[in-house]
This record gives sequence, structure tokens and C-alpha cells, in this order.
Amino acid sequence: MRILAVFAHPDDEIGCIGTLAKHARRGDEVMLVWTTLGELASQFGDATHEEVTRVRREHGAWVAGKIGAQHHFFDMGDSRMTGSRAEALELARLYARFRPQAVITWSDDHPHPDHRMTAKIAFDAVTLARIPKIVNERAGGPMLPAPDLSGDPGMDSGEDQPRLEAWRDSVRFYQYHAAASPYPEIAVDTEDTIDVAAEVMAYYQAFYKWAWTPELYRQSRAEAGRLCGAKYAERFNLRVSHLPAQDYLR
Repeated sequence: MRILAVFAHPDDEIGCIGTLAKHARRGDEVMLVWTTLGELASQFGDATHEEVTRVRREHGAWVAGKIGAQHHFFDMGDSRMTGSRAEALELARLYARFRPQAVITWSDDHPHPDHRMTAKIAFDAVTLARIPKIVNERAGGPMLPAPDLSGDPGMDSGEDQPRLEAWRDSVRFYQYHAAASPYPEIAVDTEDTIDVAAEVMAYYQAFYKWAWTPELYRQSRAEAGRLCGAKYAERFNLRVSHLPAQDYLR
């Protein structure tokens, strides 16, 4: 199974890190993708964009390495995302390369505009990736470069890449749980990966100086677990899935 987790800023993935780690341990292919560098975090002060890029790539590489995932950064601009077709097309071309069977992203109603826009383009990209003429279209110049998935290549070079094959298989589209969501809820038992998930959370806490501690993180996952009969759990809404017929209601 191939799972793509698409978020706006490094640390957004904390809400599903236990699930991603569990899939990676099973041998599934997991990729973490961030649409921005999160460069407006106050911890950076007046650091240059180059320095921010270096630190953020270190963050992404550390987290991905900790759970056994690939990773990729886009640079769509912290708090500057618009949910445009161009942004969705960048993701669609990555979908065509990685060929995910499941995508995890933000909910549609989060207050942060980057979170909402990331969820929008992650959903739009599912359709765009299905159309060969779109994933390979030229925008008044050379064919748009397909992201190189060998590690974290940084910004794409702009050089022509081989023609992409559209990704037309069914994609299950999971979003962080939202109480107002009209979509069915899914919970994943993360007892086996709670320690590594808490370690990732502590890694970001040390950078951001959050008051939210690993102990409080564990409590939040325990609260989610109590709702579904698990010791620890992560919750999602399933927006798109083409499920097979079953013999009876369960």
C-alpha cells in the first residue's frame, strides 16, 4: 500500500504520525509532503529564506527517517496559499509519480487558511492526476517538471522530465477528524506506535517551545482511543473511497 500525507507546515503531521509509522512498519510505502516550509514561524526571527529552508528540510528529514517514510517539500509560501489550480497541479504531478492509494490531509474547516487550501488542492489533485493531458501539460513553455522522489530534492529543477502516466486508480481520501464533517469517521489503533509518535511530538515541542507536552499528547490519543475501544488512537474522516460490496451491514 502507498500512503501520501499532505500537510501545509512541518509539525502538521503530528495528528497522523502514529498511523503513518504503523503503516511503514508493516512495509507500506509512506511519503510525507509539505506544501510550504512553514517559514513564518516566529522562532526563525529574521533568518534568511535559505537558512529557514535548511532547518525545515532537517525537520522533515528527521521525522521521515524516524518513521521510515520518504518526504518532499514544496515552497508554495507560508500563509500565502490560494488553493489554485497551479498548486493542485504540482501535487497532481507528484501523485502521478508516487501513485498513492490513500491520502491523508487536513480537514476542510480548519481556521488556518494554509490548512484549508492544502486540503483543497490535495483533493483536487486526485482528479487532475487522472487526466494525462493535464499532468503532462505545458504552461507556455517547457513541460512542468515532475517531482523527483529520490529523497528530498528540494525545488524542482525546471528541466524536462519523462512523460508521466496518469494515476487513475481509486484513492481513499482521509482528513483529520472534524466534529462537523459530514463524512464517516475512521479510527486507527496506534498503541504500537504511540512511543515514536510522542517522540516526534517532543521533537517539535523542543523547537517551538510549546506548552503542549508529550504527556498531554498521549492523553489526547488516549481520549480518542476511549471512543473506539483502543488504548490510543488517531481519528479521521473518510471523504472518498470506492469500497467493495459486503454481504451484510456491520
